Amino acid sequence: MVKNVLSAFLFGGAICFLGQLILNFYISLGVPLQQAGNPTVATVIFIAAVLTGLGVFDDIANLAGAGTAVPITGFANSVVSMAIEFRREGWVLGTGSKMFGLAGSVIMFGVVTAFIVGLISALI
Repeated sequence: MVKNVLSAFLFGGAICFLGQLILNFYISLGVPLQQAGNPTVATVIFIAAVLTGLGVFDDIANLAGAGTAVPITGFANSVVSMAIEFRREGWVLGTGSKMFGLAGSVIMFGVVTAFIVGLISALI
C-alpha cells in the first residue's frame, strides 16, 4: 500500500508539475494569468489523449496507479479509450455514441456536485 500511495503521489505530482510548466510557458508568451489556464487545460487534455491513442498512457497508469487519475488526464483517457474501443462499430453508432459512456457519469456527478457546492456557498 505504501508503494501505491508513494507512486500515486509522485506521478500525480509530476503531472501537476508538467501542467504548471505549460501554464508558465503560456504566460511567457504573453497570455494573461487569468486566461492562461484555458490553453493549459487544453494542452494537458491533448497530451493525455495522444498518449492514450498511442497506448502509452495505459503503461504509465499501470506504473503510476491512481496518480494518473488527476481529473483532466483521467477524463481525457476515459473518453479516448471508449472511442478507440468502439471504433469498429462506425463513426456514429460506435465512436460518437459510446465515447462518453464512461465519462458521462463523471460529467453528471461533477455538475451535480458543483451545483450543490455553489448552492451551499451562496447560502453561507
